[in-house]
Amino acid sequence: MGTLQSLLPFLLMFVVFYFFMIRPQQSKIKKEKEFESALKVGDKIITKSGIHGKIAEIAETTIVIETMSGKLKMERSALSMEMTAALNKK
Repeated sequence: MGTLQSLLPFLLMFVVFYFFMIRPQQSKIKKEKEFESALKVGDKIITKSGIHGKIAEIAETTIVIETMSGKLKMERSALSMEMTAALNKK
């Protein structure tokens, strides 16, 4: 009984840590992967660095975006899901 009482605070800390830190992060990663897989040529996007453009080509891990100054090849992970969603709501 004494061992259980001494481990209970650590167990509770782990449960709280899981529900407030780990689980939301896993959910966000899942949503970003779904966003990246749903992209198609012609979609308007914004990168995490703030570059606006339209998707010209899509490869397995990279995309080519067309901007006002030309074409840029970028990693898919460089796209901002939140800013792109806000742009497409307008």
